[in-house]
Amino acid sequence: MSTPEPQPLGVAQPTPRRSPLKLAILVTLAVILVAAFLLRDQLNVAWFRTLGYAGVFLMALIGSSTVLLPIPHLAFTFTMGAVLNPWLTGLSAGIGDALGEITGYMAGYAVEDMVAQKKLYVKLKSYMERNGDITIFVLSLFPVPFFDLAAMAGGMVGYPLWRFMLATFAGKTIKACIAAWAGSMGVAWIADLLRVE
Repeated sequence: MSTPEPQPLGVAQPTPRRSPLKLAILVTLAVILVAAFLLRDQLNVAWFRTLGYAGVFLMALIGSSTVLLPIPHLAFTFTMGAVLNPWLTGLSAGIGDALGEITGYMAGYAVEDMVAQKKLYVKLKSYMERNGDITIFVLSLFPVPFFDLAAMAGGMVGYPLWRFMLATFAGKTIKACIAAWAGSMGVAWIADLLRVE
């Protein structure tokens, strides 16, 4: 049985070559982030409101696509639930929110070859194989920034995109429907729930 020859000191280990697809993904994500940052003042909520369900969808899509630039799309879903059908509002927001999370997933996929040899990667991959669906679903139920990390982890370890999207869509749609229904019931309902006179 032959043993691998030790590398001479001072010689850099070969690094995996980044594929053109992964480079293209990173460039595209950078362009989306820069465009969202430069156009952030142009995101007029009144304009989105005039679009109805399409506006709810677009606001959620943009809000979840820009990982580092938070847009309060859940608050928009809440307010639109008061003027539109809350079920359709929640569904529109859930679809947009889930599709927007593809950017985080693709960011993880694009850097996968940089972290594939790390111990954390091996642990993360094992965890996602055992608990990925439930983790993604539960994290997508809550308006927390941790979900972006879960999306990146999914892409990084090669978690099946269709399973990621299914769990994300389920959680995000439930969350959006709750927000839309809360908006449709209004402040009086919340006050009654909290027993505020």
